[in-house]
Amino acid sequence: MFIGHFAVGFGAKKYAPQVSLGILLLASQLADLIWPNLVLLGIERVEVEPGITAMVPLNLSYYPYSHSLLALALWAAIFAGIYSLLRRVNMKAVITIALVVLSHWVLDVMTHRADMPLTVTDPAVFGLGLWNYPAIAIPLELALFAWGIWSYTHYTRALNLKGSIGFWSLVAFLLTAYAFNLLGPTPPSSTAVAWSAQSLWLIVLWGFWVDRHRISKKR
Repeated sequence: MFIGHFAVGFGAKKYAPQVSLGILLLASQLADLIWPNLVLLGIERVEVEPGITAMVPLNLSYYPYSHSLLALALWAAIFAGIYSLLRRVNMKAVITIALVVLSHWVLDVMTHRADMPLTVTDPAVFGLGLWNYPAIAIPLELALFAWGIWSYTHYTRALNLKGSIGFWSLVAFLLTAYAFNLLGPTPPSSTAVAWSAQSLWLIVLWGFWVDRHRISKKR
């Protein structure tokens, strides 16, 4: 998953209207924001192997600290807990943030081959392998993304042009990045993959900026 994760962040705004979109996008991609740093430090591993799946040429051979269900449950508790200490939000918002973090594992299990671990030490891995079935995976992810966009625009409105143009520019950027990931060249190395993944922070910051220029609709 790529834009599917962001879709969950957009859609979660309905359940946590007082939480910035930037926080929700950060929660949705927390696993993938931790992961490249662990790869660069040599703690987790990824190899570029064209053909290992029909859509993604990456062998995610070892990443239990960023992507196992147990690790993500811990990251969710830590992230949501820290946020609740820094901001006065209700328990519903805290739970929403935690669930958005955990959703990463569920969505990745749907698309990854069997490489998603349950714990840090258990060798058991899971994955439905939809990356080998582009005719299913791509429409599914686009439909999820469309839902996220609909939900966010249904429950928020722009305060000014920045809130409108900035949001739709973010949507266009994400779709362009998704197309590039599908159609672009194979990454030259695992290090290049890890460094390029750091660009996800740009999208998080973009989310913070957009949300400053939008407001939740009263319902």
